[in-house]
Amino acid sequence: MSLILHLETSTTVCSVALSKNGKLNALKELNAGYSHAENLTDFCSEVLTQSKFTFKDLSAVAVSKGPGSYTGLRIGVSAAKGFCYALDIPLISINTLQHLALQVSTKNKLKDMLYCAMLDARRMEVYCALFDAQNNEVSATEAKIIDATSFAEILRHQKIIFFGDGAAKCKTLLEPNPNALFLDDVFPSAQDMISLAEKKFAAQEFENTAYFEPFYLKDFLVGGKQN
Repeated sequence: MSLILHLETSTTVCSVALSKNGKLNALKELNAGYSHAENLTDFCSEVLTQSKFTFKDLSAVAVSKGPGSYTGLRIGVSAAKGFCYALDIPLISINTLQHLALQVSTKNKLKDMLYCAMLDARRMEVYCALFDAQNNEVSATEAKIIDATSFAEILRHQKIIFFGDGAAKCKTLLEPNPNALFLDDVFPSAQDMISLAEKKFAAQEFENTAYFEPFYLKDFLVGGKQN
């Protein structure tokens, strides 16, 4: 049996899911600003209690590794590593943009388009990556400054659906292109990590708990305005 705790703290959403053998058992999440420090541990306890398990029953912990909020990622990864150390269980990391894209492609099932997951990186910059309908990465995760020419080459012959909390500020620039489509109110959720984490668990693709760090993508600027 695989019993995996999933932590998602890369944006304003604090989300925790518990899966058993690749199926969702319990979910607790809140989108109320950066309240991760106050809520994350309690949410972990709640999903376990709701499912009548304890921390000692866990097989692994999966964490959304980024990119995203520096502080949010640091809190989520610190908690995940703490659980893994204390319980002597493996750590699994999931690319935030990949599981966000999986959420959208699973719900929409549109095979003839690409899925662009975007997270806000301040000003006109976003963290983004393109995925196909099978959740294969088409373009690597990057920090991208958006202007009217962004994705122009691909949009000439391919529809792209844009989503995530970074997509709204790109809408005015990109929406005039008929191949650019937008979905509102799409946020990362720990439940969308489950299938990806289960595959990694079965393949024993684990992180080195001692040395694993979040995928910040950009350096943290001390004294600057950060999320």
